[in-house]
Amino acid sequence: MDNAGGVALAIVLAVLIVFVIIVLVRSVRIIPQARAGVVERLGKYQRTLNPGLTILIPFVDRLLPLLDLREQVVSFPPQPVITEDNLVVSIDTVVYFQVTDPRAATYEIANYIQAVEQLTTTTLRNVVGGLNLEEALTSRDQINGQLRGVLDEATGRWGIRVSRVELKAIDPPHSIQDSMEKQMRAERDRRAAILTAEGTKQSAILTAEGQRQASILAAEGDAKAAILRADGEAQAIQKVFDAIHKGNPDQKLLAYQYLQTLPKLAEGSSNKLWIIPSEVGEALKGIGNALGGTNPDPRSGSGLFDEEPAKQP
Repeated sequence: MDNAGGVALAIVLAVLIVFVIIVLVRSVRIIPQARAGVVERLGKYQRTLNPGLTILIPFVDRLLPLLDLREQVVSFPPQPVITEDNLVVSIDTVVYFQVTDPRAATYEIANYIQAVEQLTTTTLRNVVGGLNLEEALTSRDQINGQLRGVLDEATGRWGIRVSRVELKAIDPPHSIQDSMEKQMRAERDRRAAILTAEGTKQSAILTAEGQRQASILAAEGDAKAAILRADGEAQAIQKVFDAIHKGNPDQKLLAYQYLQTLPKLAEGSSNKLWIIPSEVGEALKGIGNALGGTNPDPRSGSGLFDEEPAKQP
């Protein structure tokens, strides 16, 4: 009998210990950093738990799944969207959002991630539906701004703040992609042809400019050379003239130098005919007088070639 009572007492104590452990486990909760918990008491919202240690009333308070307060990134699958020019494009979107009110995120919307996805899809179709394909491809910043404004306004009452919306990819139909590639290839070819023509033009201009500068420099060089030659010849003539006057030459020397210069007048293959100047006779007379030793008559100005006067009987 005593043994049976002892066993029963041990069982009761064990049950009490297990019960106390369960109560302690359900009463003491630790909320991690950047997390938030919503507590319901008898099925009604009671309070929001912040990070740290908290005590709950067992079997009365119930802690709902913790909410992540960090900024979250959700990438939605590609969505088909019809543009203004009736072309179907596939658009991938990425939404950055953050839970700011755990109570509203719990009770105002059943599944806020799914709600953000559907709202993004409908808003994206409304925005892109008013743009043609070219505008949709080149107006990403505008589309992102409109999406963010609509989503942030709609999700504010859900306790969610949409901080950023990005279009990850916009894929037009394959036929349009082929046409765009052909257009871009033709544009690149046109630009290459323009650049080639511009280069040829610049090369021709620079070549002509170089030739013009070379011609100008050559002409200036020839002019300076001609001037220097003329100056040299003038100085030589001046020196010869000064030397002749300093030497005080007589008529015989001048006549001799004159006769030495005459053959040079006939040099060259183009000289077929040359005229003897009238001064040749005077020069020959001077040379004859010099060689014959006769003195010319000062009154007649001649010597060797003058006739001897007749003797009077």
